[in-house]
Amino acid sequence: MKTQFVCNECGYTSAKWLGRCPDCGKFNTMVEEAVAPAANSKRSPAGFRPALSSRPVPLSQVKFEKFERVSSGNSELDVVLGGGIVRGSLVLVGGDPGVGKSTLLTQVAAHLAKEHKVLYLSAEESCSQVKLRCERLGLDSDQLLLLNETCLDNAEEAFSDAEYVIIDSIQAVYTEALSSSAGSVGQVRECASKLMRIAKSKGITFFLVGHVTKEGTLAGPKVLEHIMDTVLYFEGERTEAFKILRSVKNRFGSVQEVGVFEMTGEGILGVSDYSALFLSDSRGEAAGSAVTPGETGNRCMMVEIQTLMAKTAYGLPRRMSLGVDLNRLVVLIAVLEKRCGLPLGSQDIYLNVMGGIKLNEPSADLAVCAALASAEKMVPIDKDTAVFGEVGLTGEVRGVNFADKRVNECLKMGFKRVILPAKNMKGCEKFKGKIELVPVSYVFQMIRTLFPKREE
Repeated sequence: MKTQFVCNECGYTSAKWLGRCPDCGKFNTMVEEAVAPAANSKRSPAGFRPALSSRPVPLSQVKFEKFERVSSGNSELDVVLGGGIVRGSLVLVGGDPGVGKSTLLTQVAAHLAKEHKVLYLSAEESCSQVKLRCERLGLDSDQLLLLNETCLDNAEEAFSDAEYVIIDSIQAVYTEALSSSAGSVGQVRECASKLMRIAKSKGITFFLVGHVTKEGTLAGPKVLEHIMDTVLYFEGERTEAFKILRSVKNRFGSVQEVGVFEMTGEGILGVSDYSALFLSDSRGEAAGSAVTPGETGNRCMMVEIQTLMAKTAYGLPRRMSLGVDLNRLVVLIAVLEKRCGLPLGSQDIYLNVMGGIKLNEPSADLAVCAALASAEKMVPIDKDTAVFGEVGLTGEVRGVNFADKRVNECLKMGFKRVILPAKNMKGCEKFKGKIELVPVSYVFQMIRTLFPKREE
């Protein structure tokens, strides 16, 4: 098969690799691609149109295909996948080396092998190393097929006998159609495209392990996201026991799902009671923290937001944020200064969402404001109080989605008071008598409710 090098920026083609594109002048943008041979066919006569291989079908005549889901053996992974593994899909599990991707997929492969034909293609480790990991995890590997191969063309024959295939990793396999080394952008893209054709034509489910580089683009999962059906990111430090599995793309479920896992001696286990992970034991004792019910996909979890203030030693105060968009934090600081009169302009402000959770929804605005006000006044917020709501530039508190679900989660977690937008009060009246509901229309009303003595 003939290959050529194409520039990712401008589309310039060359017969050989070039470090700098002659057309656009960008460096390291030439990627090897396979060129399909032209079909040997005579030119059609003028006015002749060949018959279409497939014709458009009206939407009403399209048959609805019900996707079959199979449990992975891990309830948290099933939730992130949208209810289970979809047959014939491509799932990419990305993350830093050593975070636990191979351990998780080995457990999934051992569980599926009890009733299905599963092939574990290990391109980075030998079969004995995989067996050693299975014995360490206490897994029954009698029905699990192992294959140590780096050439995808040689392993294609073994795929026909399997229902589920785990490839560890996509950066370590290559195809002979390209001359570039394994792990390059061209090899990763060509191998993923070949696996996609096999999965859709034969109904085989593929799990691909993808390592993330420092940039996260060249040889990482970013190149494969448009090909995959589901893209999952494993996040967490090597020294931390708890890991977070985040759904970035899912054609069969929500992309807001988050799974919490714990690394133990028996493997990676799903954490069902994850509420304690995102709430500190000293909640309510120190100033600068607030709890909010965050909505992630189909579940709601209580998350603690912590802030720290210190008088700046330089002319320009410093703002740092982990888990909340920094631009959003700057806007909320401006609202508190202008609309509520809090002197925050000369303070260094640091914000952190516990547990590594990212709060991208606007319902956390009011909790951020509450944490900032608590840190400025040096008065802690009651540990049995939760806050949620969106904050506008005028200082108003706007309504949010799933307010009743958030209040119900606060009730289940034992909270006694919830400060919520007044516009959501109508949908939460059924909780009256069970939990104290405090509706607010502006941010300053929330501050007066939390710190009544300081406002007198």
